[in-house]
Amino acid sequence: MANYIELNKSNFQEVTQTGVALVDFWAPWCGPCKMLSPVIDELAKEYEGSAKICKVNTDEEEELSTSFGIRSIPTIIFMKDGQPKETLIGAQSKAVLQEKLNALLG
Repeated sequence: MANYIELNKSNFQEVTQTGVALVDFWAPWCGPCKMLSPVIDELAKEYEGSAKICKVNTDEEEELSTSFGIRSIPTIIFMKDGQPKETLIGAQSKAVLQEKLNALLG
């Protein structure tokens, strides 16, 4: 069971406006996205209560993806209090994602 939050245009602002959030823009057909998925699940468990680990299905949320200028997936946007702070494109290691989250939580 995944602990991450599925985001869409109706809940995106509400979920990301306070605190730290990692937002993974992905699609079911994307190979690198599939490789990243277990890492996102692990982070969701590890950061439960301290950071929001979220996913946006770009196939289902084209408008939201366009508003963030998503051109390649996976794209991971780190947000703090509703503001994008850093963007990573492509599959990343768990250590890199943890480092970015911890810096924002710091």
